[in-house]
Amino acid sequence: MKLMWQNTLILTSLLATSHLSQAEELTAKQYADFDRYVLALSWQTGFCQSMHERNRNEPAECKTQQEQNDKRTFLTVHGLWPGLPKSVAARGVDEKRWMRYGCSTRPVPNMAEARGSQKCQAPAPALSTDIASKLAGVMPGAGGQSCLERYEFAKHGACFGFNPNAYFGTMVRLNNEFKQSAFGDFLATNYGKVVTRKAFNKALEKSWGNDAVKAVKLTCNGNPAYLTEMQISLTAAKINSPLNESSFATQRNPGNCAKQFRLDAVGY
Repeated sequence: MKLMWQNTLILTSLLATSHLSQAEELTAKQYADFDRYVLALSWQTGFCQSMHERNRNEPAECKTQQEQNDKRTFLTVHGLWPGLPKSVAARGVDEKRWMRYGCSTRPVPNMAEARGSQKCQAPAPALSTDIASKLAGVMPGAGGQSCLERYEFAKHGACFGFNPNAYFGTMVRLNNEFKQSAFGDFLATNYGKVVTRKAFNKALEKSWGNDAVKAVKLTCNGNPAYLTEMQISLTAAKINSPLNESSFATQRNPGNCAKQFRLDAVGY
């Protein structure tokens, strides 16, 4: 799987762009009354560092992680999470409960729970060879022994009736747009370095305006701190359009990263 990941990384940005106009739009067939998505992107080296430091069971993609010439490679996909639908909230479900349980939330949607410790027991989404290949280039935990794509679709996608190819294809496209922006250049330039939150925000603003800054929640681990994940709030009505200033939805929580943090490099 790792070899496929490395080879696909070279092709992903070109393929994602060239097929953008042909890709099926992401459309919820039920519980469609939500106003935002959260795009969760990992800084993969930081994620692996955190797993190592906390003595967690390191996934295979961390054990075999290698340096890449294009440092934007390490901005990877965790998931794409629809916000709380109004029809589900009307049944007494709050945001905290929704984000914890997703499609298994009770009383609705009340689907089988996908457990993080048993990802490979979730049903495999029916992906085309093309989308599976592209996904492998941006989601290191897809397939193999990690089965992240199974878990993500079972928890955040299945209850909406999403076409799996549209769901994961949207993640590939959005990840590529972040990488190909001035913000992506900032990440690559500062790979392995300590950056300020001010400079980080400035790169976001340069790419998509101030609303993008307000839409991002950062997660850091360690002391000194290093980045592990960013969660970007996106307007649901704009999810099938290229990213622009109107794509972003403000969220209140900027995360736990302080005034400065490291964009961690490969290795412990």
